[in-house]
Amino acid sequence: MLKTKRARVTLIAACAVLLVAAVVWRSSFHVTKAADATKAGPPPVPVVTATVKEEDVPTYLSGIGTVMPLYAVTVKARVDGQLDKVMFSEGQDVTAGTILAQIDPRPFQAQLELAQAQKARDSAQLKNSITDLERYTTLWKQDSIAQQTLTTQQATVDQLKATVQADQATIDNAKVQLDYTTIRAPISGRTGVRLVDPGNIVRASDNTGIVSINQINPIAVLFTLPEDRFQDVNRAMKEHGRTALEVRAFAREDNTLLGTGKLILVNNQIDTATGTVQLKAQFPNNAHKLWPGQYVNVHMMMGTRQRAATVPAGTVQRGPNGLFAYVVNADDTVAVRALRVGPIKDGTAIIEEGLEAGTRVVAEGQYKLKPGVKIVEAKAAEAAPNKGKGAPKDKASKPADKKAAAE
Repeated sequence: MLKTKRARVTLIAACAVLLVAAVVWRSSFHVTKAADATKAGPPPVPVVTATVKEEDVPTYLSGIGTVMPLYAVTVKARVDGQLDKVMFSEGQDVTAGTILAQIDPRPFQAQLELAQAQKARDSAQLKNSITDLERYTTLWKQDSIAQQTLTTQQATVDQLKATVQADQATIDNAKVQLDYTTIRAPISGRTGVRLVDPGNIVRASDNTGIVSINQINPIAVLFTLPEDRFQDVNRAMKEHGRTALEVRAFAREDNTLLGTGKLILVNNQIDTATGTVQLKAQFPNNAHKLWPGQYVNVHMMMGTRQRAATVPAGTVQRGPNGLFAYVVNADDTVAVRALRVGPIKDGTAIIEEGLEAGTRVVAEGQYKLKPGVKIVEAKAAEAAPNKGKGAPKDKASKPADKKAAAE
């Protein structure tokens, strides 16, 4: 009994010694591992890098524009009468001079014939008066009539000549009024909704008109730019000529190019209420991609920056001392480089000063960086765990490729 008790105590003491030894070993292992990690430094930060490129970059000014017809006309009646016929279809393309409608011409035809008859009567009286004047002139030379009689006859002839001239003017006016009963398209373009149906009485004083015509090929885009860009526009026009400045129109939804045109107008004053200057460009529109009333994004091309240093826009960072970028050194550590940046367009920044072509820079992942920190390409960092698991190389690379494509 005593021996059993001693054996149990000995076993318990041995277990306690083993437990203490294990704790001491584990603590020393972690201390050693931490010391090794401290000596090795922090792990590299995964980032996406890019190389500074040297390329020719087009520069442009951006604005928001409204598509409008190059010419727009509301066709109205110019005389009063009943609308007999409408000879166009809604949405029809018409050319200048095309007959659109016909007003009842009979009252105007009657007025013309009345004026012609009046002229015929007055012309006959004039002819008779001229004959009398010739006879009176002969008698006066023979001293057979008084001078006053001859003078009176001369006045009658002159009066009748004026009357005939007035009759001719009345005829000309009647012809114009009769011609107005045939309504023609004043410009080439596309008709809109018919505003009056045949059978209605139309008047020259009506405000609604009969139909509207918009010229949509070519078509115009009216857009605005901030007033502080006016000098840039003015300088470009002096260098290249106003009509040589290219303007591009893009869809607001997906930025699809809808057309390329030329600048035709810089308005003659700056809008003081909005601080903008208004411009107009003309576009060929054979495919009718531009439509009156449509809103578009406008790029007015100002020229091309030759051999400019460019980086992805995300490379440029803003700090207390201004703009900067993280430059990657040969040992994969980063350093801060101050920048002077030009225009940033379409995700690309033009670097005026601070970077040269071929320099490696950090394009994404800067939020964990500071000078001297070591970096690693994000794609390489993602592939490293897969290699550690002993997966076959071809199988491990496929998910990384797919993820890179998605990014």
